[in-house]
Amino acid sequence: MPLFSPSLAGGAVESSSSVGTSGSTSNENAQPIGIPGVSDGSIALPRTASGASLWENVLSNPIFSAGLGLIGAGAGLALVRRSFISADTLVRRRLLTTLEIPSTDKSHPWVLDWISRQASPFSVSGRGRAGFRSHQLSVNTSVVKQESGATAVEFRQVPGEGTHFIRYRGAWMQVKRERNSRMVDIKSGTPWESVSITTLSRDRGLFDDLLREAYELGSIGVENKTVIWSAWGAEWRQLGPPRRKRQLDSVVLAQGVKERIVEDIKTFMGREKWYADRGIPYRRGYLLSGPPGSGKSSFVQALAGTLSMDICILNLSERGQTDDKLNHLLINAPARSIILLEDIDAAFNQRAQTSSDGYQSAVTFSGLLNALDGVGAAESRIIFMTTNHPAKLDPALIRPGRVDMHETLDDATPAQARVLFERFYAGQAGVEQGAEKLEAMLKGRSVTMAALQGLFIVSAEGPEMALRTLGRMLEQERIPI
Repeated sequence: MPLFSPSLAGGAVESSSSVGTSGSTSNENAQPIGIPGVSDGSIALPRTASGASLWENVLSNPIFSAGLGLIGAGAGLALVRRSFISADTLVRRRLLTTLEIPSTDKSHPWVLDWISRQASPFSVSGRGRAGFRSHQLSVNTSVVKQESGATAVEFRQVPGEGTHFIRYRGAWMQVKRERNSRMVDIKSGTPWESVSITTLSRDRGLFDDLLREAYELGSIGVENKTVIWSAWGAEWRQLGPPRRKRQLDSVVLAQGVKERIVEDIKTFMGREKWYADRGIPYRRGYLLSGPPGSGKSSFVQALAGTLSMDICILNLSERGQTDDKLNHLLINAPARSIILLEDIDAAFNQRAQTSSDGYQSAVTFSGLLNALDGVGAAESRIIFMTTNHPAKLDPALIRPGRVDMHETLDDATPAQARVLFERFYAGQAGVEQGAEKLEAMLKGRSVTMAALQGLFIVSAEGPEMALRTLGRMLEQERIPI
């Protein structure tokens, strides 16, 4: 049989022609539409029984129309929302000024204290509904023991977490305190928080005045006082409340010792440019040696008070201390502070031994030397080291550049004892005669200044009582040391 039959081909042509020229029952509802690029062909778009097209039928469906309306409304709302956000951002950038103060900044507690002292602040809780006014406050409690034995409690209210509004120099300010419990300060272990102050003003000088007032308010508690800092991990923390400044003449040393040290420090502090011009590291080290009770630590405290400086106490044997932390602490010590390393001889003379619980300090002797005078050593700092046994110190530790000045504080001489006696009992009868008698009683004997001070404290009634007490101690060979 042939592969192609003319009769079949003709039949196929007729069938094709009938489709194109005359309707049939199956396609009587079809409407031809033109197709671009096809000259004699068309596609029939189905219609419903009523004669409407499928698209018209879909549009007339109420469910579809409602859905299409919701989509349009949602798109419109999204557009409006984005417009509001853009407008809010533009307004904040052009009209508002915001100052952010993180909790790691030194001014953070000052600003909180300053805000708490403003007249009648009101707050809007961030968790409550808008416009709800409440005093969203936190409390800091301090307990003070009075001389009478009574306990005085002081409650200081500071702004709590949330949004607050205050008025400062005619301008309204929004104060927002935020705390993120998921973020913790690695140094202190406290949750991260910040205070943001926003005002409708582009005058940044307003914030400068605010910060200056906050600082002045915060510095009231430390005026005429000495702040003691202690190493806490890799940072410095204030050790208790500030101490009253100790007068330099309250520490009685051998003649000329105090004067030499004070003069040397004042000269050093006035020569920063001189050091820089000559390429010399701007740092100074001092060593005070002498028996226990000779006044080494007391002199450092009085010196800091005289020079209006702070004291940073650094314990090299502290658990967890390392060479890196030591260097970090020296570099980041508070400004205008004296770094005090007490009993430096005890820190390394048994460094190969461990404590009963197996602990051994991680600070190495070479690490200390590098921290004092290495390539990465801190500058603009003053270090005081004390020791009871200067002979035990390694020569590398006390060489010039690490120890620039060494003074020995020995036991009290009769002349020192007399000066201390006259200071304690100034203005009382018989002080001059008592001082001469005291000198004679102590001639040829060794006694520390701490022991004499303790004797005079328990004999506060007068000089006669102090002399009688000292006489009994000498008779019983209980010489204070």
